[in-house]
Amino acid sequence: MAFRESDFTKEAQAVLHLSQELMWKYKHTQWDPEHILLALLEHEKGVPMLIFEELKTAVKSLRNRLVSAMESTIGMRYPSSQVYASPRLEALLERSKSESKRLQDDFISTEHFLIGLCHEQQSLVVRLFSEFNIEIEKVYRALQKIRGSHRVSDENAEKKYQSLNRYTTDLTNLASRGKLDPVTGREEEISRVIQTLIRRNKNNPVLIGGPGVGKTAIAEALAQKIVKNDIPRILRDKKILSLDMGALIAGSKFRGEFEERLKAVMDEIKSSDGSIILFIDELHTVVGAGSAEGAIDASNLMKPALSRGELQCMGATTESEYKKYIEKDGALERRFQPVLINEPSTELAVEMLESLKPRLEDHHKIKINNEALDSAVKLGQRYISGRLLPDKAVDLIDETAARLRIENKDTDINDELSVKKDELADLKFKEYDASKSEDYNLAAELKEKRIILEQEIKNQTEKPVDNNIILQSEDIAKTVSTWTGIPVTNLLNDESKKLMKIEKYLHKRVIGQNNAVKSISDALRRSRAGLKDPSKPIGS
Repeated sequence: MAFRESDFTKEAQAVLHLSQELMWKYKHTQWDPEHILLALLEHEKGVPMLIFEELKTAVKSLRNRLVSAMESTIGMRYPSSQVYASPRLEALLERSKSESKRLQDDFISTEHFLIGLCHEQQSLVVRLFSEFNIEIEKVYRALQKIRGSHRVSDENAEKKYQSLNRYTTDLTNLASRGKLDPVTGREEEISRVIQTLIRRNKNNPVLIGGPGVGKTAIAEALAQKIVKNDIPRILRDKKILSLDMGALIAGSKFRGEFEERLKAVMDEIKSSDGSIILFIDELHTVVGAGSAEGAIDASNLMKPALSRGELQCMGATTESEYKKYIEKDGALERRFQPVLINEPSTELAVEMLESLKPRLEDHHKIKINNEALDSAVKLGQRYISGRLLPDKAVDLIDETAARLRIENKDTDINDELSVKKDELADLKFKEYDASKSEDYNLAAELKEKRIILEQEIKNQTEKPVDNNIILQSEDIAKTVSTWTGIPVTNLLNDESKKLMKIEKYLHKRVIGQNNAVKSISDALRRSRAGLKDPSKPIGS
Protein backbone atom coordinates (compact mmCIF):
# COMPACT_ATOMS: atom_id res chain seq x y z
CA MET A 1 0.00 0.00 0.00
CA ALA A 2 1.33 3.45 -0.92
CA PHE A 3 1.36 6.05 1.84
CA ARG A 4 1.12 9.83 1.55
CA GLU A 5 2.37 12.30 4.14
CA SER A 6 -1.22 13.52 4.59
CA ASP A 7 -2.18 10.04 5.90
CA PHE A 8 -0.25 10.77 9.12
CA THR A 9 -0.72 13.21 11.98
CA LYS A 10 1.87 15.98 12.45
CA GLU A 11 3.51 14.09 15.31
CA ALA A 12 3.61 10.85 13.29
CA GLN A 13 5.24 12.74 10.40
CA ALA A 14 7.83 14.15 12.82
CA VAL A 15 8.58 10.62 14.11
CA LEU A 16 9.02 9.27 10.55
CA HIS A 17 11.43 12.09 9.64
CA LEU A 18 13.37 11.61 12.88
CA SER A 19 13.63 7.84 12.30
CA GLN A 20 15.17 8.48 8.85
CA GLU A 21 17.69 10.89 10.39
CA LEU A 22 18.60 8.20 12.94
CA MET A 23 19.10 5.69 10.11
CA TRP A 24 21.59 8.07 8.45
CA LYS A 25 23.21 8.86 11.81
CA TYR A 26 24.05 5.18 12.38
CA LYS A 27 24.93 4.70 8.66
CA HIS A 28 22.49 1.83 8.26
CA THR A 29 21.62 0.41 4.87
CA GLN A 30 17.87 0.24 5.34
CA TRP A 31 15.00 1.76 7.28
CA ASP A 32 13.76 -0.64 9.99
CA PRO A 33 11.13 -0.71 12.79
CA GLU A 34 13.96 -0.23 15.31
CA HIS A 35 14.50 3.27 13.91
CA ILE A 36 10.79 4.01 14.44
CA LEU A 37 11.00 2.77 18.05
CA LEU A 38 14.06 4.91 18.79
CA ALA A 39 12.34 7.93 17.22
CA LEU A 40 9.30 7.33 19.48
CA LEU A 41 11.63 7.24 22.50
CA GLU A 42 13.42 10.42 21.38
CA HIS A 43 10.10 12.21 20.73
CA GLU A 44 9.44 12.89 24.41
CA LYS A 45 6.11 14.72 24.04
CA GLY A 46 4.33 12.00 22.10
CA VAL A 47 1.51 9.68 23.18
CA PRO A 48 3.84 6.60 23.30
CA MET A 49 5.85 8.33 26.04
CA LEU A 50 2.63 8.84 28.02
CA ILE A 51 1.88 5.13 27.53
CA PHE A 52 5.37 4.15 28.73
CA GLU A 53 4.88 6.45 31.73
CA GLU A 54 1.54 4.76 32.49
CA LEU A 55 3.21 1.33 32.21
CA LYS A 56 6.07 2.56 34.48
CA THR A 57 8.59 1.54 31.81
CA ALA A 58 12.24 2.45 32.43
CA VAL A 59 12.41 4.55 29.25
CA LYS A 60 16.02 5.65 29.74
CA SER A 61 17.22 2.04 30.09
CA LEU A 62 15.13 0.97 27.09
CA ARG A 63 16.60 3.78 24.99
CA ASN A 64 20.16 2.94 26.07
CA ARG A 65 19.69 -0.75 25.22
CA LEU A 66 18.28 0.10 21.81
CA VAL A 67 21.05 2.62 21.04
CA SER A 68 23.74 0.08 22.06
CA ALA A 69 22.24 -2.53 19.75
CA MET A 70 22.02 -0.08 16.85
CA GLU A 71 25.59 1.15 17.35
CA SER A 72 26.83 -2.45 17.20
CA THR A 73 25.10 -2.99 13.85
CA ILE A 74 27.61 -2.58 11.00
CA GLY A 75 26.77 0.40 8.82
CA MET A 76 27.93 1.67 5.45
CA ARG A 77 31.21 3.50 5.19
CA TYR A 78 29.66 6.11 2.90
CA PRO A 79 25.91 6.25 3.65
CA SER A 80 23.51 6.82 0.77
CA SER A 81 21.07 9.72 0.64
CA GLN A 82 18.37 7.26 -0.49
CA VAL A 83 15.97 5.68 2.01
CA TYR A 84 15.35 1.97 1.51
CA ALA A 85 12.41 0.74 3.58
CA SER A 86 12.78 -2.85 4.70
CA PRO A 87 9.86 -5.32 4.29
CA ARG A 88 9.52 -5.28 8.08
CA LEU A 89 9.02 -1.50 8.07
CA GLU A 90 6.45 -1.70 5.27
CA ALA A 91 4.61 -4.36 7.29
CA LEU A 92 4.73 -2.08 10.35
CA LEU A 93 3.17 0.81 8.41
CA GLU A 94 0.47 -1.55 7.08
CA ARG A 95 -0.32 -2.72 10.62
CA SER A 96 -0.43 0.89 11.80
CA LYS A 97 -2.89 1.76 9.03
CA SER A 98 -5.09 -1.24 9.91
CA GLU A 99 -4.99 -0.27 13.58
CA SER A 100 -6.09 3.30 12.80
CA LYS A 101 -9.08 1.93 10.88
CA ARG A 102 -9.93 -0.50 13.69
CA LEU A 103 -9.95 2.37 16.20
CA GLN A 104 -12.08 4.43 13.75
CA ASP A 105 -9.35 7.05 13.37
CA ASP A 106 -8.96 9.21 10.26
CA PHE A 107 -5.15 9.52 10.45
CA ILE A 108 -2.22 7.26 11.37
CA SER A 109 -0.80 8.45 14.70
CA THR A 110 2.22 7.64 16.89
CA GLU A 111 0.19 5.30 19.12
CA HIS A 112 -0.62 3.21 16.02
CA PHE A 113 3.14 2.85 15.44
CA LEU A 114 3.59 1.57 19.00
CA ILE A 115 0.74 -0.94 18.65
CA GLY A 116 2.22 -2.07 15.32
CA LEU A 117 5.61 -2.57 17.02
CA CYS A 118 3.92 -4.77 19.67
CA HIS A 119 2.94 -7.15 16.83
CA GLU A 120 6.55 -7.53 15.62
CA GLN A 121 7.87 -11.10 15.41
CA GLN A 122 11.41 -12.40 16.03
CA SER A 123 13.26 -9.09 16.12
CA LEU A 124 15.20 -6.83 18.48
CA VAL A 125 11.95 -4.97 19.23
CA VAL A 126 10.30 -8.21 20.42
CA ARG A 127 13.22 -9.02 22.74
CA LEU A 128 13.30 -5.52 24.23
CA PHE A 129 9.51 -5.38 24.74
CA SER A 130 9.64 -8.79 26.45
CA GLU A 131 12.49 -7.66 28.70
CA PHE A 132 10.74 -4.43 29.70
CA ASN A 133 7.32 -6.10 30.10
CA ILE A 134 5.59 -4.10 27.34
CA GLU A 135 2.56 -6.13 26.28
CA ILE A 136 -0.17 -5.31 23.77
CA GLU A 137 -3.02 -5.64 26.32
CA LYS A 138 -1.27 -3.24 28.72
CA VAL A 139 -0.65 -0.78 25.88
CA TYR A 140 -4.35 -0.85 24.91
CA ARG A 141 -5.42 -0.23 28.53
CA ALA A 142 -2.98 2.67 28.91
CA LEU A 143 -4.09 4.14 25.57
CA GLN A 144 -7.75 3.95 26.61
CA LYS A 145 -6.89 5.81 29.82
CA ILE A 146 -4.98 8.51 27.92
CA ARG A 147 -7.27 8.94 24.91
CA GLY A 148 -10.61 8.41 26.57
CA SER A 149 -13.32 8.98 23.99
CA HIS A 150 -11.11 11.03 21.66
CA ARG A 151 -10.55 9.98 18.05
CA VAL A 152 -7.74 10.94 15.66
CA SER A 153 -9.93 13.16 13.52
CA ASP A 154 -7.32 15.73 12.44
CA GLU A 155 -3.57 16.18 12.05
CA ASN A 156 -3.15 17.66 15.54
CA ALA A 157 -5.31 15.12 17.40
CA GLU A 158 -2.59 14.18 19.92
CA LYS A 159 -2.76 17.66 21.43
CA LYS A 160 -6.31 16.94 22.61
CA TYR A 161 -5.32 13.90 24.67
CA GLN A 162 -5.01 14.36 28.41
CA SER A 163 -6.14 17.96 28.11
CA LEU A 164 -6.46 18.14 31.88
CA ASN A 165 -2.77 17.23 32.31
CA ARG A 166 -1.83 19.77 29.66
CA TYR A 167 -3.96 22.73 30.76
CA THR A 168 -4.57 22.20 34.48
CA THR A 169 -2.62 21.73 37.72
CA ASP A 170 -3.83 19.07 40.17
CA LEU A 171 -3.98 20.85 43.55
CA THR A 172 -4.96 17.65 45.41
CA ASN A 173 -1.86 15.94 44.00
CA LEU A 174 0.32 18.84 45.19
CA ALA A 175 -1.37 18.70 48.61
CA SER A 176 -0.72 14.95 48.94
CA ARG A 177 2.98 15.60 48.23
CA GLY A 178 3.17 18.39 50.82
CA LYS A 179 3.90 21.04 48.20
CA LEU A 180 1.19 23.50 49.36
CA ASP A 181 1.60 26.00 52.19
CA PRO A 182 -0.57 25.56 55.31
CA VAL A 183 -3.61 27.86 55.57
CA THR A 184 -4.85 29.18 58.94
CA GLY A 185 -7.46 31.70 60.03
CA ARG A 186 -9.82 31.07 57.11
CA GLU A 187 -12.04 28.37 58.66
CA GLU A 188 -15.24 30.39 58.21
CA GLU A 189 -14.59 31.10 54.51
CA ILE A 190 -13.54 27.48 53.81
CA SER A 191 -16.68 26.24 55.56
CA ARG A 192 -18.78 28.57 53.38
CA VAL A 193 -17.10 27.21 50.23
CA ILE A 194 -17.70 23.59 51.30
CA GLN A 195 -21.33 24.43 52.07
CA THR A 196 -21.74 25.88 48.57
CA LEU A 197 -20.03 22.92 46.87
CA ILE A 198 -22.40 20.36 48.41
CA ARG A 199 -25.55 22.27 47.44
CA ARG A 200 -27.86 20.66 44.89
CA ASN A 201 -28.14 23.78 42.73
CA LYS A 202 -25.92 26.83 42.25
CA ASN A 203 -23.03 24.83 43.73
CA ASN A 204 -20.27 26.87 42.07
CA PRO A 205 -18.63 29.24 44.59
CA VAL A 206 -16.77 32.35 43.42
CA LEU A 207 -14.27 33.83 45.89
CA ILE A 208 -14.43 37.64 45.80
CA GLY A 209 -11.74 39.69 47.51
CA GLY A 210 -8.94 42.17 46.98
CA PRO A 211 -5.59 41.15 45.47
CA GLY A 212 -3.41 39.48 48.09
CA VAL A 213 -6.05 38.48 50.67
CA GLY A 214 -5.54 34.77 49.93
CA LYS A 215 -8.30 33.62 47.56
CA THR A 216 -6.13 30.99 45.87
CA ALA A 217 -4.96 29.83 49.31
CA ILE A 218 -8.56 28.86 50.13
CA ALA A 219 -8.68 26.56 47.09
CA GLU A 220 -5.36 25.07 48.25
CA ALA A 221 -6.73 24.66 51.79
CA LEU A 222 -9.73 22.79 50.38
CA ALA A 223 -7.36 20.46 48.47
CA GLN A 224 -5.46 19.78 51.71
CA LYS A 225 -8.72 18.98 53.52
CA ILE A 226 -9.67 16.51 50.76
CA VAL A 227 -6.31 14.73 51.10
CA LYS A 228 -6.70 14.53 54.91
CA ASN A 229 -10.35 13.35 54.58
CA ASP A 230 -11.26 16.30 56.84
CA ILE A 231 -14.30 17.07 54.70
CA PRO A 232 -17.91 15.83 54.20
CA ARG A 233 -18.12 12.37 52.59
CA ILE A 234 -19.69 13.75 49.38
CA LEU A 235 -16.44 15.65 48.61
CA ARG A 236 -13.88 13.06 49.75
CA ASP A 237 -13.08 11.54 46.35
CA LYS A 238 -13.03 14.87 44.51
CA LYS A 239 -9.98 16.39 42.82
CA ILE A 240 -9.39 20.13 42.51
CA LEU A 241 -7.78 21.08 39.20
CA SER A 242 -6.60 24.65 38.61
CA LEU A 243 -7.18 25.77 35.01
CA ASP A 244 -4.29 27.56 33.28
CA MET A 245 -6.20 29.93 31.01
CA GLY A 246 -2.95 31.33 29.56
CA ALA A 247 -1.80 27.89 28.38
CA LEU A 248 -5.28 27.22 27.00
CA ILE A 249 -5.22 30.37 24.85
CA ALA A 250 -1.50 30.37 23.95
CA GLY A 251 -0.78 29.23 20.41
CA SER A 252 -4.42 29.02 19.30
CA LYS A 253 -3.80 30.74 15.97
CA PHE A 254 -6.83 29.57 14.00
CA ARG A 255 -10.51 30.12 14.61
CA GLY A 256 -12.01 27.30 16.61
CA GLU A 257 -8.70 26.04 18.02
CA PHE A 258 -9.24 27.61 21.46
CA GLU A 259 -12.82 26.31 21.58
CA GLU A 260 -11.56 22.80 20.71
CA ARG A 261 -9.07 22.88 23.58
CA LEU A 262 -11.64 24.11 26.10
CA LYS A 263 -14.18 21.55 24.88
CA ALA A 264 -11.58 18.78 25.27
CA VAL A 265 -10.98 19.90 28.88
CA MET A 266 -14.72 20.01 29.58
CA ASP A 267 -15.27 16.59 27.95
CA GLU A 268 -12.65 15.02 30.22
CA ILE A 269 -14.26 16.64 33.27
CA LYS A 270 -17.70 15.34 32.19
CA SER A 271 -16.30 11.82 31.74
CA SER A 272 -14.92 11.90 35.32
CA ASP A 273 -18.49 11.45 36.69
CA GLY A 274 -18.38 14.51 38.91
CA SER A 275 -15.06 13.71 40.61
CA ILE A 276 -13.40 16.97 39.45
CA ILE A 277 -13.87 20.53 40.71
CA LEU A 278 -12.37 23.03 38.26
CA PHE A 279 -10.72 26.04 39.93
CA ILE A 280 -10.40 29.13 37.73
CA ASP A 281 -8.20 31.86 39.21
CA GLU A 282 -9.06 35.28 37.76
CA LEU A 283 -12.52 34.02 36.78
CA HIS A 284 -13.27 37.23 34.86
CA THR A 285 -10.75 36.16 32.18
CA VAL A 286 -13.22 33.54 30.89
CA VAL A 287 -15.48 36.39 29.74
CA GLY A 288 -14.11 37.27 26.31
CA ALA A 289 -11.34 34.65 26.40
CA GLY A 290 -10.79 33.30 22.90
CA SER A 291 -13.49 35.49 21.39
CA ALA A 292 -13.12 37.17 18.04
CA GLU A 293 -15.53 38.62 15.52
CA GLY A 294 -18.23 36.03 14.96
CA ALA A 295 -16.81 33.68 17.61
CA ILE A 296 -18.01 32.72 21.08
CA ASP A 297 -16.04 33.17 24.29
CA ALA A 298 -15.16 30.67 27.01
CA SER A 299 -18.01 31.70 29.32
CA ASN A 300 -20.63 30.90 26.67
CA LEU A 301 -19.10 27.43 26.22
CA MET A 302 -19.20 26.80 29.97
CA LYS A 303 -22.71 28.08 30.76
CA PRO A 304 -24.66 25.04 29.45
CA ALA A 305 -22.37 22.58 31.29
CA LEU A 306 -22.68 24.62 34.50
CA SER A 307 -26.47 24.80 34.27
CA ARG A 308 -26.79 21.03 33.67
CA GLY A 309 -24.45 20.23 36.57
CA GLU A 310 -21.93 18.50 34.25
CA LEU A 311 -19.21 20.95 35.31
CA GLN A 312 -18.56 22.04 38.89
CA CYS A 313 -16.45 25.14 39.08
CA MET A 314 -14.85 27.33 41.74
CA GLY A 315 -13.67 30.78 40.72
CA ALA A 316 -11.68 33.65 42.23
CA THR A 317 -11.75 37.30 41.24
CA THR A 318 -11.64 40.82 42.68
CA GLU A 319 -14.77 42.80 43.53
CA SER A 320 -14.20 45.35 40.75
CA GLU A 321 -13.61 42.67 38.11
CA TYR A 322 -16.67 40.74 39.32
CA LYS A 323 -18.87 43.81 38.88
CA LYS A 324 -17.30 44.70 35.53
CA TYR A 325 -17.38 41.27 33.87
CA ILE A 326 -19.49 38.73 35.79
CA GLU A 327 -22.39 40.84 37.10
CA LYS A 328 -23.16 42.32 33.70
CA ASP A 329 -23.59 38.79 32.30
CA GLY A 330 -26.70 37.73 34.21
CA ALA A 331 -26.72 34.19 32.80
CA LEU A 332 -23.16 33.61 34.06
CA GLU A 333 -23.68 35.40 37.39
CA ARG A 334 -26.67 33.30 38.45
CA ARG A 335 -24.63 30.10 38.06
CA PHE A 336 -22.15 31.23 40.74
CA GLN A 337 -22.56 31.80 44.48
CA PRO A 338 -20.38 34.68 45.78
CA VAL A 339 -18.20 34.07 48.86
CA LEU A 340 -16.59 37.26 50.20
CA ILE A 341 -12.95 37.04 51.34
CA ASN A 342 -12.05 40.07 53.46
CA GLU A 343 -8.60 41.33 54.40
CA PRO A 344 -7.57 39.71 57.71
CA SER A 345 -7.03 41.76 60.87
CA THR A 346 -3.44 42.40 61.98
CA GLU A 347 -3.78 39.71 64.69
CA LEU A 348 -5.03 37.14 62.17
CA ALA A 349 -2.32 38.16 59.67
CA VAL A 350 0.35 37.48 62.34
CA GLU A 351 -1.24 34.06 62.96
CA MET A 352 -1.07 33.33 59.21
CA LEU A 353 2.62 34.30 59.14
CA GLU A 354 3.32 32.03 62.11
CA SER A 355 1.91 29.07 60.16
CA LEU A 356 4.18 29.93 57.20
CA LYS A 357 7.23 30.59 59.38
CA PRO A 358 8.62 26.98 59.32
CA ARG A 359 8.41 26.90 55.49
CA LEU A 360 10.17 30.26 55.16
CA GLU A 361 12.87 29.25 57.68
CA ASP A 362 13.41 25.95 55.89
CA HIS A 363 13.68 27.63 52.47
CA HIS A 364 16.03 30.45 53.52
CA LYS A 365 17.92 28.45 56.20
CA ILE A 366 17.56 31.24 58.77
CA LYS A 367 15.68 31.79 62.04
CA ILE A 368 12.78 34.28 62.12
CA ASN A 369 11.89 36.11 65.34
CA ASN A 370 8.22 36.36 66.32
CA GLU A 371 8.79 40.11 66.76
CA ALA A 372 9.80 40.24 63.08
CA LEU A 373 6.42 38.75 62.13
CA ASP A 374 4.64 41.46 64.16
CA SER A 375 6.79 44.15 62.54
CA ALA A 376 6.11 42.82 59.03
CA VAL A 377 2.36 43.08 59.60
CA LYS A 378 2.36 46.45 61.41
CA LEU A 379 4.91 48.22 59.21
CA GLY A 380 3.37 46.77 56.06
CA GLN A 381 -0.10 47.90 57.10
CA ARG A 382 1.06 51.40 58.03
CA TYR A 383 3.56 52.25 55.30
CA ILE A 384 2.78 50.08 52.24
CA SER A 385 -0.40 51.28 50.58
CA GLY A 386 -2.19 49.78 47.59
CA ARG A 387 -1.59 46.21 48.79
CA LEU A 388 -3.41 43.98 51.25
CA LEU A 389 -2.57 41.64 54.10
CA PRO A 390 -1.34 38.93 54.39
CA ASP A 391 0.36 39.15 50.98
CA LYS A 392 2.44 42.26 51.65
CA ALA A 393 3.59 40.96 55.06
CA VAL A 394 4.64 37.62 53.53
CA ASP A 395 6.53 39.49 50.80
CA LEU A 396 8.33 41.59 53.42
CA ILE A 397 9.49 38.51 55.34
CA ASP A 398 10.46 36.67 52.15
CA GLU A 399 12.45 39.54 50.66
CA THR A 400 14.17 40.37 53.94
CA ALA A 401 15.18 36.72 54.40
CA ALA A 402 16.51 36.62 50.82
CA ARG A 403 18.59 39.77 51.46
CA LEU A 404 20.05 38.33 54.68
CA ARG A 405 20.87 35.12 52.88
CA ILE A 406 22.77 37.02 50.17
CA GLU A 407 24.63 39.08 52.79
CA ASN A 408 25.69 35.87 54.57
CA LYS A 409 26.91 33.67 51.72
CA ASP A 410 28.62 31.25 54.11
CA THR A 411 25.22 29.77 55.11
CA ASP A 412 24.43 27.83 51.94
CA ILE A 413 21.77 25.13 51.87
CA ASN A 414 22.80 21.72 53.06
CA ASP A 415 22.48 19.91 49.73
CA GLU A 416 22.31 16.43 51.25
CA LEU A 417 19.43 17.45 53.55
CA SER A 418 17.55 19.02 50.64
CA VAL A 419 17.86 15.83 48.59
CA LYS A 420 16.59 13.74 51.52
CA LYS A 421 13.60 16.04 51.98
CA ASP A 422 12.75 15.70 48.29
CA GLU A 423 13.00 11.91 48.65
CA LEU A 424 10.72 12.04 51.70
CA ALA A 425 8.06 14.05 49.83
CA ASP A 426 8.24 11.55 46.96
CA LEU A 427 7.92 8.58 49.35
CA LYS A 428 4.88 10.15 51.04
CA PHE A 429 3.21 10.62 47.66
CA LYS A 430 3.96 7.02 46.58
CA GLU A 431 2.72 5.68 49.94
CA TYR A 432 -0.52 7.65 49.58
CA ASP A 433 -0.90 6.42 45.98
CA ALA A 434 -0.33 2.78 47.03
CA SER A 435 -2.90 3.06 49.84
CA LYS A 436 -5.43 4.56 47.43
CA SER A 437 -4.94 1.68 44.98
CA GLU A 438 -5.17 -0.82 47.90
CA ASP A 439 -1.63 -2.16 47.32
CA TYR A 440 -1.05 -2.55 51.06
CA ASN A 441 2.21 -4.54 50.79
CA LEU A 442 3.84 -1.76 48.79
CA ALA A 443 2.36 0.84 51.15
CA ALA A 444 3.89 -0.97 54.15
CA GLU A 445 7.33 -1.12 52.47
CA LEU A 446 7.17 2.57 51.61
CA LYS A 447 6.06 3.45 55.15
CA GLU A 448 9.08 1.61 56.59
CA LYS A 449 11.42 3.51 54.23
CA ARG A 450 9.67 6.79 55.11
CA ILE A 451 10.13 6.28 58.87
CA ILE A 452 13.86 5.54 58.42
CA LEU A 453 14.32 8.61 56.20
CA GLU A 454 12.37 10.85 58.63
CA GLN A 455 14.69 9.76 61.45
CA GLU A 456 17.77 10.51 59.31
CA ILE A 457 16.43 13.98 58.50
CA LYS A 458 15.59 14.59 62.18
CA ASN A 459 19.11 13.59 63.28
CA GLN A 460 20.68 15.81 60.63
CA THR A 461 18.39 18.76 61.40
CA GLU A 462 19.14 18.62 65.13
CA LYS A 463 22.86 19.09 64.52
CA PRO A 464 23.98 22.59 65.57
CA VAL A 465 24.13 25.02 62.66
CA ASP A 466 27.12 27.33 62.39
CA ASN A 467 26.66 31.05 61.69
CA ASN A 468 22.90 30.85 62.29
CA ILE A 469 21.22 34.03 61.03
CA ILE A 470 18.25 35.51 62.90
CA LEU A 471 15.78 37.77 61.08
CA GLN A 472 14.75 40.60 63.43
CA SER A 473 12.42 43.62 63.43
CA GLU A 474 15.26 45.93 62.38
CA ASP A 475 15.77 43.86 59.20
CA ILE A 476 12.07 44.22 58.31
CA ALA A 477 12.28 47.98 58.89
CA LYS A 478 15.28 48.18 56.55
CA THR A 479 13.30 46.44 53.78
CA VAL A 480 10.30 48.77 54.30
CA SER A 481 12.70 51.70 54.18
CA THR A 482 14.07 50.43 50.84
CA TRP A 483 10.54 50.09 49.42
CA THR A 484 9.16 53.43 50.68
CA GLY A 485 12.19 55.70 51.12
CA ILE A 486 11.27 56.45 54.77
CA PRO A 487 14.38 56.47 57.06
CA VAL A 488 14.78 53.37 59.22
CA THR A 489 14.94 55.35 62.49
CA ASN A 490 11.53 56.92 61.81
CA LEU A 491 10.05 53.46 61.17
CA LEU A 492 11.42 52.00 64.41
CA ASN A 493 10.25 54.80 66.75
CA ASP A 494 7.41 53.58 68.92
CA GLU A 495 4.06 54.95 67.71
CA SER A 496 2.83 55.85 71.22
CA LYS A 497 5.95 57.99 71.77
CA LYS A 498 5.35 59.74 68.45
CA LEU A 499 1.72 60.46 69.34
CA MET A 500 2.64 61.83 72.78
CA LYS A 501 5.11 64.28 71.22
CA ILE A 502 3.16 65.10 68.08
CA GLU A 503 2.51 68.74 69.13
CA LYS A 504 6.27 69.26 69.47
CA TYR A 505 6.88 67.98 65.92
CA LEU A 506 4.05 70.08 64.46
CA HIS A 507 5.23 73.29 66.22
CA LYS A 508 8.57 72.97 64.40
CA ARG A 509 6.69 73.78 61.17
CA VAL A 510 3.59 75.69 62.40
CA ILE A 511 4.01 78.93 64.40
CA GLY A 512 1.27 80.59 66.47
CA GLN A 513 -1.52 78.07 65.92
CA ASN A 514 -1.67 76.41 69.34
CA ASN A 515 -5.40 75.60 69.31
CA ALA A 516 -5.28 74.15 65.77
CA VAL A 517 -2.21 72.03 66.54
CA LYS A 518 -3.82 70.71 69.77
CA SER A 519 -7.09 69.86 67.95
CA ILE A 520 -5.25 68.00 65.17
CA SER A 521 -3.07 66.12 67.68
CA ASP A 522 -6.09 65.08 69.75
CA ALA A 523 -7.93 63.94 66.61
CA LEU A 524 -4.93 61.83 65.54
CA ARG A 525 -4.63 60.27 69.01
CA ARG A 526 -8.36 59.44 69.06
CA SER A 527 -8.07 57.91 65.59
CA ARG A 528 -5.08 55.71 66.49
CA ALA A 529 -6.86 54.61 69.70
CA GLY A 530 -9.80 53.41 67.60
CA LEU A 531 -12.28 55.96 69.02
CA LYS A 532 -13.23 57.65 65.73
CA ASP A 533 -16.12 56.80 63.42
CA PRO A 534 -14.57 54.67 60.62
CA SER A 535 -17.02 56.11 58.07
CA LYS A 536 -15.95 59.72 58.74
CA PRO A 537 -12.65 61.56 58.19
CA ILE A 538 -10.22 62.04 61.10
CA GLY A 539 -10.85 65.76 61.02
CA SER A 540 -11.90 68.64 58.79
